[in-house]
Amino acid sequence: MTGIHAATEFEARAVRAEVLAVVDRLVDAWDRGDAAAYAAEFTADAPYVTFMGTTYLGPAGIERSHAALFRRFLKGTRMYARVVSVSVPHPDVAVVVAEGDVAAKPPRRMPKVKTFTVVRTAAGWRVAAFQNTQRKRLLERFGIAFTPEMRP
Repeated sequence: MTGIHAATEFEARAVRAEVLAVVDRLVDAWDRGDAAAYAAEFTADAPYVTFMGTTYLGPAGIERSHAALFRRFLKGTRMYARVVSVSVPHPDVAVVVAEGDVAAKPPRRMPKVKTFTVVRTAAGWRVAAFQNTQRKRLLERFGIAFTPEMRP
């Protein structure tokens, strides 16, 4: 489903390809430990919400925090992402949902859900908002067991 504003399915496919290239650049920058390149993929006012709930605003905050993480706690990690969906509600906006994690080795499971809202800017496609959520699989199972209609 491409959304009511996308002009054509062809246009939506082109948008998807361009937007997935943004995700690929983010993964590449992360894997190289390049905080500046990672942050450059975001708009000037982009909120970046970590799985812990910490929020950074714009490339400066994203770069500063990731430079520190790449020097210490996340040094040498790689970003793993499996795209679940790309929706195009408007020719200049796309929403990407991915399962993923960051780790030194490929994870057995993808424990986080990442949502990227990507917009077309004068400089090209950029992430306008990012949300990273830690999945609670046990709680999911209980919820579905007692309320089967919750199953995705």
